[in-house]
Amino acid sequence: MREILLINVAGEDKPGITSAVSRVLDEHGADILDIGQAVIHDNLNLGILVKIPEGQSSEQVQKEILFSLHTMDMKVRFQPISEQSYEHWVAQQGKPRHIVTLLARRVAAHHIARVTAVTVEQGLNIDKITRLSGRVPLEHIEANTKACVEFSLRGVPCDLAALRASLLELSSELDIDVAYQEDNIYRRNRRLVVFDMDSTLIEAEVIDELAMEAGVGEQVAAITEAAMRGELDFKESFARRMALLNGLDEAVLERVSARLKLTEGAELLMSTLRRLGYKTAILSGGFDYFGRFIQQKLGIDYVYANQLEIIDGKVTGRVTGEVVDGQRKAQLLRDIAARENICLEQVIAVGDGANDLPMLSIAGLGIAFRAKPLVKANAKQSISKLGLDGILYLMGLSDRDTLFWQE
Repeated sequence: MREILLINVAGEDKPGITSAVSRVLDEHGADILDIGQAVIHDNLNLGILVKIPEGQSSEQVQKEILFSLHTMDMKVRFQPISEQSYEHWVAQQGKPRHIVTLLARRVAAHHIARVTAVTVEQGLNIDKITRLSGRVPLEHIEANTKACVEFSLRGVPCDLAALRASLLELSSELDIDVAYQEDNIYRRNRRLVVFDMDSTLIEAEVIDELAMEAGVGEQVAAITEAAMRGELDFKESFARRMALLNGLDEAVLERVSARLKLTEGAELLMSTLRRLGYKTAILSGGFDYFGRFIQQKLGIDYVYANQLEIIDGKVTGRVTGEVVDGQRKAQLLRDIAARENICLEQVIAVGDGANDLPMLSIAGLGIAFRAKPLVKANAKQSISKLGLDGILYLMGLSDRDTLFWQE
């Protein structure tokens, strides 16, 4: 009679443990039905589910495994598994899979407790937990320290909308970011990342910087804020702000570009994307002059932004060509994806304002970055606590992966 046996090995990690166990199993002709291993702080936990063939004794297998691991000071536990239990387990493999990613400056126990409580309420089972961020020192935590834990889940949520709403509420309450994604083939096969520029790739709103130079900073900033909150139509607000820049000297553009500051994590994110072969684009309601400047700094493939009209060395308060508003951004995203033969599910879009929502909604992964509440509530994902390089975690990349690509 064939037997199914679950073997758990735990103890201080050292070379040769898996080899010793598998050697015994090989000698008895066992089949490996499942295997998994995790190491936390140099402590190993190895699990192997095996089928012992007819004519072989599971008791003998257990004795030989215990003997082989005796000198390694490992704890071993054996658990017989019924065929009914095994068949039930096999039947679960077709269930949907999900990824929940917890991002913070530092992960605390109550973060894990609250996030996992939500998944339990939704009837989801945790298959795997992975720390994607690097090891954190006990002292001297720097301001830009990153922490990320990824949960791999299985099952059908009781209410997907409620799940997303609960995670968004937790993000606000606990001052963390919690992202939910379906775990499908596209998550591991993104190929294009498009970005808003102002307050996304750079920390400033360029039109506000120009307005300061023109002496109309407060008026323009107030209109910009209302537009980003979705209180004003973008084209209307854009025309009103542009009119206030009439007569600004062209020389100001170079002065403003020189003081633009890249957002935290932008350089690491872009260098990693380049090395991995991703295409990148700026789709901005700002200005082409500054988009080209950022393109050169970060090595971005495409730039689409508004063209300032300049006559006799002066800004006229108008732009030439079609205004890049929310709908235009979405269409440009589609155009670039088609040109690169990339489906929309393989696109990541990142932005902070209401005019970014159309492109965020059609991308396979739409991320509201340090965005206004309206945008966060309507985007698929949001990042507010980390820099732009936090996007790498949502792509499933760890700090170790990033370090490899920086070498």
